Amino acid sequence: MTNFQINIDESAGQTKLQQLVHSITEAISNGKLKVGEALPSVNQLSNESGFSRDTVFKAYNILKSRNIIESAPQKGYYVASESFRVFMLLDDFSAFKEQLYKAFRQNLPETYSVDLWFHHYNTEVFHQLIQNSLGRYSLYVVMNINNKGIDPILNKIDANKLLILDMGNPGNNLNFLLQDFNEAVVICLTQGLQAIRKYNEFILIYSEKKTPHPVETVDAFRRFCKSNQIKHKVSDNFDETRFKTGQLYMVIKDIELVEIIKAGLKKRFQLGKDFGVISYNDSPIKEIVEGGITVISTDFRKMGELAAEFVKNKQKLQEILPTSLILRNSL
Repeated sequence: MTNFQINIDESAGQTKLQQLVHSITEAISNGKLKVGEALPSVNQLSNESGFSRDTVFKAYNILKSRNIIESAPQKGYYVASESFRVFMLLDDFSAFKEQLYKAFRQNLPETYSVDLWFHHYNTEVFHQLIQNSLGRYSLYVVMNINNKGIDPILNKIDANKLLILDMGNPGNNLNFLLQDFNEAVVICLTQGLQAIRKYNEFILIYSEKKTPHPVETVDAFRRFCKSNQIKHKVSDNFDETRFKTGQLYMVIKDIELVEIIKAGLKKRFQLGKDFGVISYNDSPIKEIVEGGITVISTDFRKMGELAAEFVKNKQKLQEILPTSLILRNSL
């Protein structure tokens, strides 16, 4: 156990058992404990650390169940493999999050295990999942729960082992891969200005209570429309009774995209001519539906690839990913 110390932090919100497991996995991840290196006996570690024999025995059994350590007669406990367990917490399941996850998993070695969780923008669930993960993983990749800042519970994770995805205001101490939901939206809409001007009214479907998307995009939408003197409004939901030709819709949620396209088919309106749609976040299906749906989107495959590089290399990463307008038939 050369160069290995057990650090107990009562403020970490972990039990002594969790902290003991965490200390050993940390030492393996950091290279302080090598594959094949012997661990102290249960009695020795109990005497040196002050933990009870029962706590040490339980910790060793947990590590054995994860195939991180092994035991053998005459040899005792020893390191069986390097510990690379990754905790990945996304907001919800969707086609573009699937792209992100697949790219992330495909760019990691097979020896890395990834546990995938979802918080569904539920703060209580978010806190519980983070709390339960502490000390159990080598690295943490977390899709933040809002764009205002970083939830304080994330401060319990070593900043060098945490990567914040998608949104938030992490400051200079944390690693992050984020989108710009504000000025980048204005730039994208400006690129499509000529096509947007074909329509009489530009309508953003957005409800702050129902739409788990940064409100900064609403501000960006309004700024763009006002600066270009475009008639516009923000509506909580799509109202089919007020649906008419000459309208252009911008939607965040895919269910709203489906509702508008179905309404257009019912009225025999031609998409891209009688009415238009811009959808947020690209996915493969949007490339072909109704001849193609125009999107404002970041590259989620790229996000997954860069997240995997962070996990493999453990080097500082702070990047705002570009957001693009992809023009297709619906505009």
